[in-house]
Amino acid sequence: MRDMDIVNDALVAFVTVALASATVVAQSAPPSPATTARPINVTTVLARSLDRPLAVPGDLVAFQDVEIRAKVAGFVEAVNVDRGSTVRRGQLLARLVAPELGSQGSEAAARVQSAVSQRIEAEARLASDEASFQPLKAAATTPGVVAGNDVDVAQRTVEADRARVEQWKQNEQAAREGAKGVQELEAYLRITAPFDGVVTDRNVHVGSLVGPTSGPMLRVQQVSRLRLVVNVPESAVGSVQSGAMMSFTVPAFPGEMFAGKVARIGRALDPKTRTMPVELDVANSTGRLAPGMFAQVSWTMRRSRGSLFVPPTAIATTTERTFVVRVRDNTAEWVDVKRGDAMDQLVEVFGALKEGDVVAGRGTDEIRQGTRVTPTMPPRPAAR
Repeated sequence: MRDMDIVNDALVAFVTVALASATVVAQSAPPSPATTARPINVTTVLARSLDRPLAVPGDLVAFQDVEIRAKVAGFVEAVNVDRGSTVRRGQLLARLVAPELGSQGSEAAARVQSAVSQRIEAEARLASDEASFQPLKAAATTPGVVAGNDVDVAQRTVEADRARVEQWKQNEQAAREGAKGVQELEAYLRITAPFDGVVTDRNVHVGSLVGPTSGPMLRVQQVSRLRLVVNVPESAVGSVQSGAMMSFTVPAFPGEMFAGKVARIGRALDPKTRTMPVELDVANSTGRLAPGMFAQVSWTMRRSRGSLFVPPTAIATTTERTFVVRVRDNTAEWVDVKRGDAMDQLVEVFGALKEGDVVAGRGTDEIRQGTRVTPTMPPRPAAR
């Protein structure tokens, strides 16, 4: 009996120790994940106007550029300019000689004189025949004085004379137009500048044979004002504004800034490059800039309306989607977004967000939708 009591006491002590151990283990075990709120650092969605520089290449070209060619065939008699010469509008650049044009002019003048002589002779005959016809016509009013056939013949003669006069007038006009055409061709023997500019190329010398099918004799470019042609990428087309001033640099003058004003907008994109040509007017009165220079334009990229921004780390990207983790009522939810442009260490986003939304500072797919979270704003740096 004594031994039985000892066994029972030992069993009770063992059970007591086991229960106590279970209680300690239960108290030290972590809470269930379903009821745990995960702490995360969060940030807010900011609304700002996108305004940042964008480096865009461009080309400087002459405001006006023309190749001077010969209108008529001839020999170069004189060239009054050379490469680099500054010229004024109407200034004589070169002079040609074409002996055959002289003979053509003489023939045209002779044809005019012949037509004039024939017209005068026809007018004199008309005047004579009209002088004979009028008395016959007056006498025919008295019966039996003049035969009716004579009056008819005289009338038809006058009408024929009038037709002949009109024909020679037309011949004279045609001859004069032919002579004028020859004179105009002779005027093309004098090559003049079409506008104020600079001769940038010369391809002929005295004695050269030139004509409509030969190459250009000279090249004249207007360089006091230049065009800066910029191919603006599609993403920046919305920021193109007529009259806006843009700065640019050129390799010839490193560190120096130049400026141009948006003057002409292409209004259409090149489907191959997805860019739109835009022309800037650049004043170049000093002549430091030259056509053909490469320019790097600091294009100011702006949106027509405000955009939403988040830190780059807030955007999560997987193989299936790009999203941010928004926190509402301490619950995480994924919001699909599209990336825009970067500005001031932030990234532009487009999606079902609004200003002031709270999102995870570090977006990751480890924060599943519906997860209970405890949002924590990171401390702001102390003011210095």
